[in-house]
Amino acid sequence: MDNEARTEDLAQLLARLKDTYGVNESEIARRIGVAPATVNAWVHRKRGTGRGPNREKLRALAEAFPKFTVDEVFAAAGREAPGPLSPESEERILDLYRGLTDEQQRAFEAQMRAVNELNRTGQ
Repeated sequence: MDNEARTEDLAQLLARLKDTYGVNESEIARRIGVAPATVNAWVHRKRGTGRGPNREKLRALAEAFPKFTVDEVFAAAGREAPGPLSPESEERILDLYRGLTDEQQRAFEAQMRAVNELNRTGQ
C-alpha cells in the first residue's frame, strides 16, 4: 500500500483532534459519553478485546468535533461509515419487510443483526 492510499489510524486522528480543538482526553470522553480511560486506550492503541469504539461513539466523535467528518473518523477506526437512510429509503425497506412472513421477518432480522454486529465491531 503506498503512502497516499494510507489513512491515519484512530490514535493519530485523536492527536490531531486534540491539537485542532485544544482539548484533552477527558474532554473528548465527556463530549462523547465514554470514560476518560476509554479515550486513553484508543490514544495508546489499547483496544481491550480488539473491538475499538462502536459505531455510535465514532458518530458522536464526528458530531462533537465537526472539523472531522464521519467518513474521516470511521476510516481512522478502520471501518466503513454507515450510509445515509432517507425517509423514502426507510419506507421502501418497511414496505418490503411487511411483505415477508413471520418466519422470513425473523430470518431477515437475524441477518441484519449479524451484519450490524460486523459493522459495530469491525471484525
